[in-house]
Amino acid sequence: MKTKYFFGWENIKWVISELIKIYSSQDSYFSKKRIESGVAFLIAQWGMIFFLMEKHSSLTMGEFLLWAAAEFAVSGYIINQIQKEKKETTTTEEETPQTP
Repeated sequence: MKTKYFFGWENIKWVISELIKIYSSQDSYFSKKRIESGVAFLIAQWGMIFFLMEKHSSLTMGEFLLWAAAEFAVSGYIINQIQKEKKETTTTEEETPQTP
């Protein structure tokens, strides 16, 4: 008897096929904007954490506060964009008349 795992081969193939559909003319389960903003956010976070790990011993309190402010600014911007997209999608769905 086969044990079903969440990260089984069928699910991995499905995720890959949906990611391929993002850049094709077919509809995809995933949002292209969210995938791209998520990747950009991860790259920004990696860069900021790497910078902090390399420079933490020589940072003054003011520089550390600037680093933290930049972290919060990036995070806030990404969250704001996601929420704005959710509002626009919800508003569009409410305005679209439903056919019986």
